Amino acid sequence: MSDSRVIFEKSVKDRMGIAIPKLDVPEISLSDSISPELLRETPANLPEVSEPQVVRHYVNLSVKNHHVDKDLYPLGSCTMKYNPKINDALASLPGFANIHPHQPVENVQGALHIMYELEQMLLKITGMSAATLQPSAGSQGEFAGILIMKKYHEQNGENRKYIIIPETAHGTNPASVSLGGFKAREVKSDNRGRVDFEDLKSKLDDEVAGMMLTQPNTLGLFENQIEAISEEVHKVGALMYMDGANMNAVVGLCKPAEMGFDIIHINLHKTFSTPHGGGGPGAGPIAVVEKLAPFLPIPKLIKDDNGKFNWTSDLPDSIGRLHSFFGNFGILVRAYVYIKMLGDSGLKSMTRVAIINANYLKNKLKDAYKIPFAEGTLHEFVASGVLQKAKGVKALDIAKALLDYGFYAPTIYFPNNVPEAMMIEPTESETKETLDRFVSALLEINEKINSDPDLVRDAPMTTPVIRLDETKANRELDLRWTP
Repeated sequence: MSDSRVIFEKSVKDRMGIAIPKLDVPEISLSDSISPELLRETPANLPEVSEPQVVRHYVNLSVKNHHVDKDLYPLGSCTMKYNPKINDALASLPGFANIHPHQPVENVQGALHIMYELEQMLLKITGMSAATLQPSAGSQGEFAGILIMKKYHEQNGENRKYIIIPETAHGTNPASVSLGGFKAREVKSDNRGRVDFEDLKSKLDDEVAGMMLTQPNTLGLFENQIEAISEEVHKVGALMYMDGANMNAVVGLCKPAEMGFDIIHINLHKTFSTPHGGGGPGAGPIAVVEKLAPFLPIPKLIKDDNGKFNWTSDLPDSIGRLHSFFGNFGILVRAYVYIKMLGDSGLKSMTRVAIINANYLKNKLKDAYKIPFAEGTLHEFVASGVLQKAKGVKALDIAKALLDYGFYAPTIYFPNNVPEAMMIEPTESETKETLDRFVSALLEINEKINSDPDLVRDAPMTTPVIRLDETKANRELDLRWTP
């Protein structure tokens, strides 16, 4: 059994983990060089452990948490794909990792060149006319897109109030709408799991600023009426915004601009395989059609006639600055490397394999788990645990049981229009063998539910912490360790 004590509990007085060289300069009292009010009254309470203890402690901690380097992470709608280590290696080169945004542009031309090329590659992928790499997350990209919508309508002398979002929208969509000063109008789904076209038309008028739509949608289905949807939205003078969370299903196969979208945010930390999870880091560039380019945030990266790169703030209609500097540069480098190494054909293959993997899983699981919207699955699908719920086992129990098999659980209870929802996205970076192990786990869990539901209701049993009382944990939150 591994040692689960916190590092302070492993501490032994006067144990040393380092060898400090003999002092060869005059000793100076701290009180002579630091203001007394800044000094501690008592020494810092640091653990006294050996170097092997420290290394083993943190290595063991790292494998207790699930991560995509450990095994499949099928978190639907979040594209938890494997991150190639070459991305990290190149982003860690001193010329990238050690530069500072206050350096003169003459000294960072290579970095600016990469950012400029990345913008151009994203424009080619989306079909848009102009972009910014500033947003630090998809949610901030959404917010920037909403501000651009607002500015566009204000420039046209209009004060529009509403933005339409589907009932299956990600939670960030209504939040961005509200933060941008708009109100959300929800549009229903039809019996195919797509936008209800007639309901949409009934909610369009000259007070609508735009529509936010994930393509493909949260059920993993392509909105195949997208051209008609865009046409209806544009008829009332509104704009089309594409939530790019599910770009992993369309890159190389179709372009958002050709579907009628005016604005899109692109999650580099999802589609283009940069680190994802734990609250960051992230990057959510936005790209826009030509008429919206003047509203992009400042500063804007430009290339002059001599091939030199620079920043300009000469955009009088800009929504302003979004970021203290120029975006999460290390993440941008990783995305650049990923796109550059795959190239056009590789990106297209990435998308196709993501779609194949999701459909493979869906077809392997469809007899044991109900799949309400099964027609037209792209990179993810939503299974329902209603059959298992009838036997006293919830989607939450199934998710917990998966942890005993060494897998992370899929997103559960979202979207809301699927009862006992389990949203599964395998991504293209998983092999058939891994998918088969995942299928076997879910089928075995279903067999346990049929024979003895308690085996699943009590799961997980093999994790460092077994089943928690979630109600108590939420009501009595205690995240601080005390000796």
